[in-house]
Amino acid sequence: MATNPAEVLALPKPAWAADEVGMLYDMAHRFMSEEIAPRYDEFEMNEMVDRECWLKAGAAGLLCASMPEEYGGSGGTFAHESAIIEAIGHVGVDGFGIGLHNSIVAPYILHYGSEEQKKRWLPKLATGELIG
Repeated sequence: MATNPAEVLALPKPAWAADEVGMLYDMAHRFMSEEIAPRYDEFEMNEMVDRECWLKAGAAGLLCASMPEEYGGSGGTFAHESAIIEAIGHVGVDGFGIGLHNSIVAPYILHYGSEEQKKRWLPKLATGELIG
């Protein structure tokens, strides 16, 4: 029985999901299903996702996907961030915090931080060494 709303409603994939953004969605969905979902209750009980998962997400390119490569990001667009967030929602692990990390904290530093602050903080946010 399908539990994913998109499957229940038989919604087609959006047009933007046909390219590398769609491949990122598939990879993010797989990562969330295999790495986060099995331990999600533990993370909810502890009120945090362990550092190992953040580091794995960084290594997989799921952190700071729209941040310029010069600061450690993947150089993508907001569509890439949206694909990651959509995968999180479909798997049901919305408490992971990647949305806040990727779409709020890192962009604030990118757009309002000094060059010194950007070089100090952004690469570590992209790898999961720091969590925003």
